Amino acid sequence: MKKAALFGAGRIGRIHAANLAAMPGIELTAVSDPMAANAAALAQEHGARVDSVEAIFADRSIDAVVIGSPTTTHSDLITRAAQAGKHIFCEKPVDLSAERAKACAAVVAQAGVACMIGFQRRFDPTFNEAKKRLDRGDIGNPEMLIITSRDPGAPPVEYIQQSGGIFRDMLIHDFDVFRWILCGDGDRAASLSATGSCLTDPAIGQAGDFDCTAVTIKTALGRLCQINTTRRAAYGYDQRFEVIGSAGMLQCGNHRPSEVTQATAQGTSQDNPEAFFLQRYAAAYRLEIEHFFTQLQNGGSFRTSVQDGVEAQILADAAAESAASNRVITF
Repeated sequence: MKKAALFGAGRIGRIHAANLAAMPGIELTAVSDPMAANAAALAQEHGARVDSVEAIFADRSIDAVVIGSPTTTHSDLITRAAQAGKHIFCEKPVDLSAERAKACAAVVAQAGVACMIGFQRRFDPTFNEAKKRLDRGDIGNPEMLIITSRDPGAPPVEYIQQSGGIFRDMLIHDFDVFRWILCGDGDRAASLSATGSCLTDPAIGQAGDFDCTAVTIKTALGRLCQINTTRRAAYGYDQRFEVIGSAGMLQCGNHRPSEVTQATAQGTSQDNPEAFFLQRYAAAYRLEIEHFFTQLQNGGSFRTSVQDGVEAQILADAAAESAASNRVITF
């Protein structure tokens, strides 16, 4: 029986807690959150105890920690967990700075513990099927990737002010998808150009951020990736990508509450995409945490690592720099 502790009893923490509780052979032992009421409610729901950060790291019976706390706490908790000999599953990103993320990865490597970063899109069944077909050679050599990633609405400005900006907070997933899809054969980003606008809410611009962005990445082998994002899609959570290859194309469409298309004399209709990431990636969140503990138990490799977190952060920092300076960043 593997014992796990959870940092963070908010929205993402509740998802991870429920998935941990449903896994055979895993015991959610402790929950820690500065909001005492949230921690107590979540711990009680799953038969765990509320504990301090210090007590969790001192408890030798706890094998692994799941970090679902705010971004600003990630690198510190990863570092302390590694030094305490705990295996680590952490939500993205590792840190808001690539340099601090690199330092964090060095501590993990020195400690010799596992550290998996929660890039859940790699576990989405639809996206993962496309990756399998790509690796199988179904569309030949990949040449171009187009990613559409649109939220139905922006988070509160208070969140945006401490988020690190849209490139580090929202596009970090898309940068990981780029690396996963186009760079699996050793290719890498060679140059990046990013631009952004504030079109949905002036308060976001006043907070120093963008709410609409466009990014172009060129790889060392000449492959191209285009990423378009917005924090306002009135029709739902829009998550799609397509890969164009030398022998065809793979398209991954949106998930919808139902896949029924209705056609009448008045017209044809279907459901809008899922409301938000909690619904769209419900299966992916379950599958990624299952993968983490399965690999811990079996000694296998992890689909994402702390180094993947570092590499995505480097791209996010470059995009922020490109958008701010209006120049192309080369690697």
